[in-house]
Amino acid sequence: MAQELHEECGVFGIYNDPEAVSETYWGIFSQQHRGQESAGIAVVGEDHLIAVRKGMGLVTEVLNPVLSELPRGRAAIGHVRYSTTGESEAFNAQPLLMHARFGPIALAHNGNVVNARALRDHLEEEGAVFQGTSDSEILAHLIAKSSKDSMVEALAEAVSRLLGGYAFVVLHASGLFAVRDPHGIRPLVLGRSKSGQGYVLASETCALDIVGAEYMRDIDPGELVAIGPKGMERRRVGEALPIRDCAFESVYFARADSQIRGESAQMARRRLGRVLAKEAPVDADVVVGVPDSSLPHAMGYAEASHIPFDFGLVKNRYIGRTFILPKQSDRTRQVQLKLSSVIEVVYGKRVVLVDDSLVRGTNSRYLIQLLRRSGATEVHMRIASPPYTDPCYYGIDTSRAAELAARTKSVEEIRQMVGADSLAYLSLDGLRAGLKDEGWCLACFGGGYPVVPANTKEDERG
Repeated sequence: MAQELHEECGVFGIYNDPEAVSETYWGIFSQQHRGQESAGIAVVGEDHLIAVRKGMGLVTEVLNPVLSELPRGRAAIGHVRYSTTGESEAFNAQPLLMHARFGPIALAHNGNVVNARALRDHLEEEGAVFQGTSDSEILAHLIAKSSKDSMVEALAEAVSRLLGGYAFVVLHASGLFAVRDPHGIRPLVLGRSKSGQGYVLASETCALDIVGAEYMRDIDPGELVAIGPKGMERRRVGEALPIRDCAFESVYFARADSQIRGESAQMARRRLGRVLAKEAPVDADVVVGVPDSSLPHAMGYAEASHIPFDFGLVKNRYIGRTFILPKQSDRTRQVQLKLSSVIEVVYGKRVVLVDDSLVRGTNSRYLIQLLRRSGATEVHMRIASPPYTDPCYYGIDTSRAAELAARTKSVEEIRQMVGADSLAYLSLDGLRAGLKDEGWCLACFGGGYPVVPANTKEDERG
């Protein structure tokens, strides 16, 4: 079971493009921020067989040496992963490949199946043999065991048994398939390829941009899409449920230029910063954001508070995101290598330090110490999201509930722990106001779980 907060995964799929493999490479490269643990590509060759290349590491590390080994197919899928269910091991890298009675299938998954334990136990009792420990493999087994005559029917039957937050892309000789969970917790978008003759699927719109695809729409919650030689078929899987997009996509996870509900994450984050400034003002000399995802929040705070914004922290561009490192010791050292302060910006000044979230407080404590060593006379911490009080069960790997700072400590206790002169969070109502629309999953902020996790205890993830 994971001990840290990590990011979820990124998926990509493309159909009817002669450069499917290279386009998939760039599609997952553009989503590298969603997972730095493993990467992979699957492609359907002219012989209708599926070839897969995958491994542990970054997209460039894993795929550059082997990309030329893949056949020149017209349909492919790709994946970048951070484990949210299943160990961080090569056998859990995706895309997963499995052989069914109607031929080989490959799938890539973003999210968590909350009834995975019960489904896996049932499948194993029926004789299924699992290659790894990821919940993603459950869908492959359900498809393989289906008695339906077509791939789309088998997929529809299989996903009807899943509970949780998920987005799957599935590759078969007959076409490219995608499905999104009934609440739409995990993101999935559809685009038209630059040739105008094919389709692209991705976790974020930034992946469409890099391959020159035109954004068409989000895949609807509970929608299954089948793309083949005859075009695109749509169908609903399961009952219609209230939409619950993950709020953390807008707060932190999505790349700043990705579009969510018709606007970039950058604009949403600036608005959250403005709301935060109105809710938690402070007398200060400069506003500093934590690079990179918190910079828009800090800019919004500066705009609304009329306190100058400046780049008081500088990021080493060759260091990855600390949320997606597997060990606490690695994360601590990574923060030290990743960020340094600009002494001229903060020396002798009262600093407002704006961050998108505070989960355990380890990073915040280090950054506040860094600013003080650089001469800041005061450091006031402002968090552009509510207190993170509850584990996520839908594809964002979180700590045990007891390890979440806001779960066990008051705001004042957290302030003392991180060493800030003052600490304030955005309120839940402020988050709703900043995101404008309703229909967000706010479970990690105490807003209630849209899908009740199965077989979980108070202090652990499912």
